[in-house]
Amino acid sequence: MIQDLHHISGNVVPVPSRSGSQVGGKDASASFQQILEDQLHRSDDLKFSVHAQERIRQRSIVMGSQGVERLRKGVDRIAEKGGQESLVLMDDSAFLVSVRNRTVITAIGRENLKDNVFTNIDSTIVV
Repeated sequence: MIQDLHHISGNVVPVPSRSGSQVGGKDASASFQQILEDQLHRSDDLKFSVHAQERIRQRSIVMGSQGVERLRKGVDRIAEKGGQESLVLMDDSAFLVSVRNRTVITAIGRENLKDNVFTNIDSTIVV
């Protein structure tokens, strides 16, 4: 499944658009992986690096279309404040994001957050 995602240029994959609770015919309960696969050929503004996709899969981070939208809104708010490299805390997960490139660099699940030191970030938001 994840092998299909490696053909995207620039090692990033677009995520669902800002439309309502349905994305590509899927409802809000669709899995994050399903949403990514459905949106492979769309060019949207928030992307997930191959590394972030791998970490989301490995760490079993569950994130439906509503979670993606919360993350997107958090990145929008950070961009408004001038953040460049940011930590987005959401539920039991954290996401390191390049705001300038609008790319999620990596994802950290709850079990990996303890005793973790985040460096080279200029902002943090809780969404």
